[in-house]
Amino acid sequence: MPGENLSRDEARERAELLSVDGYEVALDLRSAVGESSEKVRTFRSVTTIRFRRTGTGTTTFVDLIAPAVTSVELNGRALDPATVFDGARIALDGLADENVLVVDAQCAYSRTGEGMHRFVDPEDGEVYLYTQYEPADARRVYATFEQPDLKAPHLFSVTAPEGWTVWSNGAGERDAEGVWRFAETAPISTYITCVVAGPYHYVTDTYRRTLADGTDLEIPLGAMCRKGLAKHFDADDVFLITKQGFDFFHDNFDFPYPFGKYDQAFVPEYNLGAMENPGMVTFREEYIYRGKVTRAAYERRANVILHEMAHMWFGDLVTMVWWDDLWLKESFADFMGSFVLAEATRFTNSWVTFANNRKSWAYRADQLPSTHPITADIRDLEDAKLNFDGITYAKGASVLKQLVAYAGRDAFLEGARRYFKRHAYGNTRLADLLSVLEETSGRDMKAWSRSWLQTSGVNTLTPEVTYDAEGRITELAVVQGGEELRPHRAAVGLYKLSADGELVRYARAEADVVGARTVVAELAGSDRPDLVLVNDDDLTYCKVRFDEGSLATLREHLGDITDPLARALCWSALWNLTRDGLMPARDFVAVALAFAGRETDIGVLQMVHAWARSAVTHYAAPAWRAEGGRLLAEGGLRELRVAEPGSEHQLTWARFFAAAAGSEADFQLLEGLLDGSAKIDGLEVDQELRWAFLEPLATHGRADEARIGEELSRDDTATGKRHQVRCLAARPSAAVKAQAWAQVVESDTLSNALVEATIAGFVQPSQRELIAPYAEKYFAAIERIWSERSIQIGMDVVRGLFPGLQDDESTLTATDAWLSAHEGAAPALRRLVLESRDDLARALRAQVCDAGADA
Repeated sequence: MPGENLSRDEARERAELLSVDGYEVALDLRSAVGESSEKVRTFRSVTTIRFRRTGTGTTTFVDLIAPAVTSVELNGRALDPATVFDGARIALDGLADENVLVVDAQCAYSRTGEGMHRFVDPEDGEVYLYTQYEPADARRVYATFEQPDLKAPHLFSVTAPEGWTVWSNGAGERDAEGVWRFAETAPISTYITCVVAGPYHYVTDTYRRTLADGTDLEIPLGAMCRKGLAKHFDADDVFLITKQGFDFFHDNFDFPYPFGKYDQAFVPEYNLGAMENPGMVTFREEYIYRGKVTRAAYERRANVILHEMAHMWFGDLVTMVWWDDLWLKESFADFMGSFVLAEATRFTNSWVTFANNRKSWAYRADQLPSTHPITADIRDLEDAKLNFDGITYAKGASVLKQLVAYAGRDAFLEGARRYFKRHAYGNTRLADLLSVLEETSGRDMKAWSRSWLQTSGVNTLTPEVTYDAEGRITELAVVQGGEELRPHRAAVGLYKLSADGELVRYARAEADVVGARTVVAELAGSDRPDLVLVNDDDLTYCKVRFDEGSLATLREHLGDITDPLARALCWSALWNLTRDGLMPARDFVAVALAFAGRETDIGVLQMVHAWARSAVTHYAAPAWRAEGGRLLAEGGLRELRVAEPGSEHQLTWARFFAAAAGSEADFQLLEGLLDGSAKIDGLEVDQELRWAFLEPLATHGRADEARIGEELSRDDTATGKRHQVRCLAARPSAAVKAQAWAQVVESDTLSNALVEATIAGFVQPSQRELIAPYAEKYFAAIERIWSERSIQIGMDVVRGLFPGLQDDESTLTATDAWLSAHEGAAPALRRLVLESRDDLARALRAQVCDAGADA
């Protein structure tokens, strides 16, 4: 990534110097098809930028990452590309008050999911293109002032291969000369412009409503995917969630959707979940399900659809000045995704998923050495790329959920309405949002912001209870831990076992938890509970702890809690205890095996499965690992056999069993399910489940290259190819591991999706000894990888190949030695290594705790 970074100071200076009136971008994508003699396949990009000088300087630069620049013309004056273009920037001097810049370049098609990504479908040979820019990859497609506060209208035209359709942010059509021309956009940032092109399968619909002023709003809707996925594409459900989202936002935001049409493209080899390009939202195509999936999968997709739609207002209409305030869009979108799901769709339990899933991501991120305030200090683009994390998204959304409890729902939504109207098509900072929330709530938002947005770390809340001789509560206090003590609006619930064995709440009180210890006076005099649940109803962001009696109750009765949200909070709290080395991993596994079979919420069940596997892989004492793995496989098979035939729980247990399989009998059953000689009533072994069964067989040497090739012949698709690559890399052979390592580390020929699949296959918990030699090679390679590859591939390799499975002190020592010897390495690279080191150190502490269970 040499020379491609942009600092906050450079962006601020450029914004003070100029403003942009508009872009005209002409792309010729006919080179996407057919054979190419070029070492790097390129397309022609001609950009005309009209901009004004608003400061006193006469020099600046425009951003462009391209193999070649044909010509540069500023105000009619030709500039020599060899002199002004350095591979990432074009230097401009002699600026006038009003300027016209024309750049003619050859830009590269991407195989990393950054810029103009080109994908060839192995099933039918068709070529598909799409763009992905955030935070700063529009400059890989056209010349830009690549920073979010230099908004401008964009006018795109695209020449494409015959028979293709092209989409962009605005509505478009093909003219008589065969050029696709698109309506000019409203003023938007460069990172949310978009082009999608190819023989996509395309479905249409329309959203209509009458607005409060009596006018009619009509939004053309479109949804697309590769032709090979068309038979699986449930566009009707995509449109249903889309319309429900538009209903909610128009009911509550009082600002009609401002970007005309609304297309949603499900595209291949996508690095993200989705991207909020106005009028042209892109999603990873894995949200089109080729086989049977659970309700949780549909909820996850619906959440992403609504998250991206919220961005049309939070992020696209009103955009942060710089990436410091990324949370202004991402925290809001993450919060609104769950908020709208619960209030406007069939997924009414979305806050359960949020508590159990999204907040788990936040808790992990907030305990890493790289933790940062929600309003972060983003020095440059590399910092920005790494801050699309659990703090910016999930912690920010958690804090907003608390803000709604603190300021009130009506004040929150009224603040949003004023924010949109006051800053439409502009850029904002934290203070702009706080000012409208102060107006609408009457609260001191600056004090709230200092506590929640401008500090890092997560608090613990622990109940401290005393009783009288009759067993009634004399005092219940909430003890707050953490470096920064914050004000929490929290509920405390008291639960008791009923005569029929259910664990139900019989008392609840809300309190403002302030400082180190807060007495909840309202609960004094209550009967002795079997469980005290702090942060009941999940109003605040914290790690929940238990008193000894409550913890004992959960070990015996977690499955008896009737309320799904309370149950999810308890699962999450037990997992945090395990990660923190306060509960032996084997104890968490025991609770999971005892009660996961009774878990009714399928999303919670899937998280418990993931946690149980992680407990054995990372947090169990090495001497107990084999036993833990055996218990997981036995428990998984037991629950698989008793699950309701054909149910989503049966499917979930089938996947869990396959992932945990480790014995000869396990492998024989998987082989039988694949060849049809074994059956489990109601379990449909579709193609996706076949791959899930085949991978453990490959990992344990039961499926060789030929067998994996046979499976690919059944599923010779892009998805099948990814599964094949993963299975091939998973085989327990030194030669296989050497080949996989070379393909990822020594070569850059694999696409982003196949890099991801190869890494996933290479790293197998059952193959610790086999991949041990690569620990030293990892530290020798990562600085070169970071300097030579795109930031996305660099992140995938540095994170994915860290030798975390070599979980002993020697790996910590090697990591510390690398950090000490590379103090001048890129800060983003050092951050990734520090995070992985912290995960390893945490695992070692937890293993000590688990080993103590034998004492």
